[in-house]
Amino acid sequence: MTALHTNPLFARLADAERILVAGAGGGFDIYSGLPVALSLLHQGKEVHLANLSFSHLAGLPLEDWVAPDLAAVTPLTAPHQAYFPERTLAQWLETHGYPSTVHAFPQTGVQPLRDAYRALVDLHRIDAIVLVDGGTDILMRGDEAGLGTPEEDMASLAALAALDDVPERLVVSVGFGVDAYHGVSHALVLENIAALEREGAYLGAFSLPRSTREGALYLDAVAHAQDHTPERPSIVNGSIAAAVRGSFGDVRFTARTHGSELFVNPLMSLCFAFDLPGLAARCLYLDRIEDTHLMRQVHSRIAEFREELVTTRPARRIPH
Repeated sequence: MTALHTNPLFARLADAERILVAGAGGGFDIYSGLPVALSLLHQGKEVHLANLSFSHLAGLPLEDWVAPDLAAVTPLTAPHQAYFPERTLAQWLETHGYPSTVHAFPQTGVQPLRDAYRALVDLHRIDAIVLVDGGTDILMRGDEAGLGTPEEDMASLAALAALDDVPERLVVSVGFGVDAYHGVSHALVLENIAALEREGAYLGAFSLPRSTREGALYLDAVAHAQDHTPERPSIVNGSIAAAVRGSFGDVRFTARTHGSELFVNPLMSLCFAFDLPGLAARCLYLDRIEDTHLMRQVHSRIAEFREELVTTRPARRIPH
């Protein structure tokens, strides 16, 4: 049991020496884990970064692959590709004097993704993993009226759920509210978090103030990514960064949100932390995607599960 003044997430990582912080859902998800990664680096930990990638990894040269389905992305990787969040982050890290390799996984099913995680764990003797979701759809059980876009998140969760020999496996969800655009009811998210608390898998939440070193660096990294990916900036991290800056309401930071109304608010800067095996145990369909090799199989297995549901938990409004 930790003291109130001690953050349970970092308490769980206190004895870890080599920590992997990984983005669960692809795209810019690894940026959502940057504040935690930077905090661990500033504590003197050895930190490695990885991301399930939406980039065009198939065209990378052979020397960029450290194992099957595991690429090492550096600031100089694939300069011809305009959209490459892992490379953009690597460039930002190098500019600020941090280790600048970001590992990338192609979109696969659970089995090859687990093998790639295993290779990365063995390569760096990883003793703790923090899986980060930019958003909250990783917290959905499967019986909710809307799941958001769960395929990549749940493939990542399932891949890591079986790595029992890694002493600490944790999940961080940041960006409460951003998945409403994809049909997630955040009242149901809160209900799920309450259930995880009862089962001992919820590790509490903490905010990301811009007055902290990590908060300021996160804002700088997001601004750098927006400048280098102007046609496809991250809506999730743009929303989180706006919340960290104290913006509120329908904040405009990209034309990609044209025609939709945003609700940027302080809850978006909260990092909710969970025990990964405990979270995985609550997913109603994780066993169905266990033997998948392709991402489209993950998608179809989830769709099949949804079709078999007699009822779903209806979306609810937060009554405040």
